[in-house]
Amino acid sequence: MKKILTVIVLFLFAAASQIFAQTKVSGIVVDKSKQPVPFANVVFKNSSTGTVTNEDGRFYMESPNTYTTLVISSVGFSEKEITLTKSVNYNFTIELSEQESLKEVVVYTGKTSKKNNPALDILRKIWAKKRKNGLYQFDQYQMEKYEKVEFDINSIDSAYRKQKIFKGMEFIFDHVDTSKVTGKTYLPIFVNEALIDVYGDNKIPKVKEITKANKTSGFEGNQQILSFIKDLYSDYNIYNNYIALFDKSFTSPLSTTGIDVYNYVLRDSAYIDKKWCYNIVFYPRRKNELTFKGDFWVNDTTFAIKKINMAVTKSANINWVKDIYVEQEFDVLNDSIFLLTKDYLMSDFAANKKEKSKGVYGKRTTYYQNHKFNIEKPAKFYKEEVNFIDNEVYKKSDEYWEQNRFEKLTKDEEGVYKMLDTLNTVPAFKRLTDLVTILASGYINYDGFDFGPIFSSFGYNEVEGFRVQLGGRTYFGPNDTWRVQGFTAYGFQDQKFKYGFAGKWMIEKKNRIIISGGNRRDIEQLGASLTTTNDILARNFGSSAFFTTGSNGKLTNIGLTNVYIAMEPIKNLTFQTGLTYKTLESASPVFSLDYYTTLPSAANPAGVVKSTTTQSEFNIQAEYTPNRRTIAYGVERSIASSPYTTLFVNYSQGYKGIINSDFNYKKIEIYYKQPIIIGPLGRTNLILELGKTFGTVPLGLLSIVPGNQTFFTIENTFSNLNYYEFITDKYATFQWNHDFNGRLFARVPFMRKLNWREFVGVKAAYGTVSDANRAINASGVVYTAPENPYWEYNVGIGNIFKVFRLDFSWRGNYLDTPNANKFAVKGSFGFYF
Repeated sequence: MKKILTVIVLFLFAAASQIFAQTKVSGIVVDKSKQPVPFANVVFKNSSTGTVTNEDGRFYMESPNTYTTLVISSVGFSEKEITLTKSVNYNFTIELSEQESLKEVVVYTGKTSKKNNPALDILRKIWAKKRKNGLYQFDQYQMEKYEKVEFDINSIDSAYRKQKIFKGMEFIFDHVDTSKVTGKTYLPIFVNEALIDVYGDNKIPKVKEITKANKTSGFEGNQQILSFIKDLYSDYNIYNNYIALFDKSFTSPLSTTGIDVYNYVLRDSAYIDKKWCYNIVFYPRRKNELTFKGDFWVNDTTFAIKKINMAVTKSANINWVKDIYVEQEFDVLNDSIFLLTKDYLMSDFAANKKEKSKGVYGKRTTYYQNHKFNIEKPAKFYKEEVNFIDNEVYKKSDEYWEQNRFEKLTKDEEGVYKMLDTLNTVPAFKRLTDLVTILASGYINYDGFDFGPIFSSFGYNEVEGFRVQLGGRTYFGPNDTWRVQGFTAYGFQDQKFKYGFAGKWMIEKKNRIIISGGNRRDIEQLGASLTTTNDILARNFGSSAFFTTGSNGKLTNIGLTNVYIAMEPIKNLTFQTGLTYKTLESASPVFSLDYYTTLPSAANPAGVVKSTTTQSEFNIQAEYTPNRRTIAYGVERSIASSPYTTLFVNYSQGYKGIINSDFNYKKIEIYYKQPIIIGPLGRTNLILELGKTFGTVPLGLLSIVPGNQTFFTIENTFSNLNYYEFITDKYATFQWNHDFNGRLFARVPFMRKLNWREFVGVKAAYGTVSDANRAINASGVVYTAPENPYWEYNVGIGNIFKVFRLDFSWRGNYLDTPNANKFAVKGSFGFYF
């Protein structure tokens, strides 16, 4: 979601102008009824430079060479040639005539045939040899990589240029250029360059990248921009069945399932770099699916790709991205080996997909050179560094870059760097970058201190009434080795102040050894989650939701103090141990945490009751998150948005008598989450939670199956359960939810344009509570455990107006429970691709 906020704020920037190459042409291809012809082939005659029209029949193409003839063809139409009278030719309207059937010509109408199609014969040979091409032929490989990432504002007319937002920044418009892909004008606002040594071992298999130099101009140090770039850096392989871009799984045109997804046409054959190659055009068989259109050249003997150009279809169900364009080029090492030498990815981020909409380009260009093979490295060489940063790579001189860039900068590019360096000193630009940070991080920075989080400033519950909160933290940069944060809050109904503060310090960087401690006095909704952590300032959404279903007076006054130490000896494997001291007492007259310290007897029928739970606790935790990608190297890190597995284990032990602690017990908690991408069918999440408490403890220390009495969808909670409906000391819960990414609705004609997305899910809980724990209960809350497993199921519709999701859930059993919530509707807001 933070990535999307970054893009939306960047829409505020833009500019327009034109700098011409040798040959540029744009237009629309139509039939005799003046209807657009989608996916028509457009090429410069006697060249391999071409493109495919989009779903509206529009195209743009440019080349540094001079061409005088344009050739347009499409299945079912006669080929047409257009003479180019000048170097720049915009807004052509090209009408194609329907093709007559000839004996020697196969005419396709609509979808291409899956039988007797020579393009499919070639495709099958690509599948057979794809693991024998390129780097896969060697046990080990090394190469140098140069990578440039750029953000550009685009499509801004002269009226927009005069707006007040650009006051003081008018000089930037002297550096406007024109995109070779779309023909739109653009202005760079961010450039990042990196020189990297790449090492790979196909036998292990492992890959390691060592950065030698890194340089940034524009938005320097902005954490949200850097996080967004991390996702733009995601690697992909066109030979894989599916290509992951922006949290979506697109079907590759080289996929073994491609025959069912794409139309393929053998368009041409020619020599490229002295290799005979076939040219195949591809375009989707259906709209609204995550597919590409484009073409590729493939060698006739190795069936390795020589060159591929592809663009995401306009109807693809993806938000905030109007265009995605991918171009890859491969060079011949010898007669049988083709190696990737250039990879170009361009995305046009925009609020909508209209032709004239303004937006932001995100571009990544990568070059590879100096390949070496079969030089074996020891296995330990590929071990990932936990927290390594070499600041020297950011200090390389301009002379170093001039000598080591794979391609020298043009005069225009040099001017862009100077412009961006100047732009960083302009107060108006600084204000705009601050706005990006505020919306994406939730904090307002002022001279080393962040005020926030601003999204927690207001809340409501039945005990506090309307609640206001003011908080802040120290923040000097993303790589801070220490941080102090805190808050104070006030409830207008209970007329009480609450507070919390915490500090953490990374005393050793290599293994991320961090010591931390804090204290909080607050009101909390216990039982809103099963698995606990040591984040002392974390407060669940159920504690202060403005709108809830049913009564929500079961709140607790908590006093919480902890100290802990954590370390990460292996990448994404974290251990943590610490001590916690807490006091728990009901915050509401309609709710009680009372328990018996002396059970009722004939001599003392009332027994002895205590209302406050005081507890000292030791705990040790381990968390493993393989494939998680993090941003920065400080005591707190951001996480790049990508699916990764999570395994969390927590062991706690309570000690009676230490600082007046009340109970002895042991508790084990396990949390496991596994995301699974199922190609075009979307993404599944499986979540399993297990736990058991050994010993006799009161309500405040038991495990409550988490209900959800808000109107919002909250992960790891049960939408049809109320708070404290199920109470356990031994539990197991399971959740399955699946996002179809709009694949089902895309098959329904009248729903395609809505771009809605479908969700389904099932949740289940099992648990028991011991007789001993039931016996000491004096709270008045009836202990009901789901010994007969409870379950509920849900369906959802997402991407409503691009930002809203509705979930409808039904209770599967326990329907006769008093105040049972048999049906619930929950909603959520979010900015997602």
